[in-house]
Amino acid sequence: MIRDITLGQYYPTKSVLHRLDPRTKFIGTLLFVLSLFLFHTFPGYGVATVFLVCIIVLSRVPVSFMFRGLKAIFLILLITVVFHIFLTPGRVLWQTGFVKITYEGLMQAGKMAIRLIYLVVGSSIMTLTTTPNQLTDGLESLMRPLNYVKVPVHEVSMMMSIALRFIPILMEETDKIMKAQIARGADFESGNLLQKAKGLIPLLVPLFVSAFRRANDLAMAMEARCYHGGEGRTQMKPLQYKGRDYIAYGMVLAYLAVSIAFRIRGI
Repeated sequence: MIRDITLGQYYPTKSVLHRLDPRTKFIGTLLFVLSLFLFHTFPGYGVATVFLVCIIVLSRVPVSFMFRGLKAIFLILLITVVFHIFLTPGRVLWQTGFVKITYEGLMQAGKMAIRLIYLVVGSSIMTLTTTPNQLTDGLESLMRPLNYVKVPVHEVSMMMSIALRFIPILMEETDKIMKAQIARGADFESGNLLQKAKGLIPLLVPLFVSAFRRANDLAMAMEARCYHGGEGRTQMKPLQYKGRDYIAYGMVLAYLAVSIAFRIRGI
């Protein structure tokens, strides 16, 4: 399960998406997430499916690797679907005692499941096709207007990119610690909820120690390289829009226009 988290990982390959400007991918991802809440019918989600499939094909990232990240949210997805199926009022399809399944509940559960899955996959595509350095540069460029209100844009974008970068590292560290503790006799599965919570202590303590040690090593390495924030710093590879970025913007805006039209017409 730990190794199945793909958010924050980068998959190196040569594709159109990998060559896009990170700002284009940031804005495209935000618009795609917005469209998921504009669509409210299954024909609309069909349009979102076609768009997402095209993006996955263009990314050249293996589908099995991309959808592997869904295992990490399986429990959240299951709870969401069950709650909507059994707690949404409407036309009853099946009932035994106080437990009932409604037509509206099934429809709402299906829509929420699609939204969650597409949200995770769409966000993963951005991180899988963008390096941490590109993430930092893209975030800093998009948030640059906030400099006028004294927001430390460079520092904020650096922290966000480091946090994303540390996700797969910490997940791998968690997997190693868990296997080491299991070899020493630790039990993370059996017992009631309180016992399981206590059983996590041998996992969480070394994980936090490792995380702080990595953070300290990173801080010392940045200081050793004379890093002093974003003021007066230049970029080795300045971001510059190219023709493919404008084509990508056009495609995303056309897709967003379709989602708005579906919303207005109630399709």
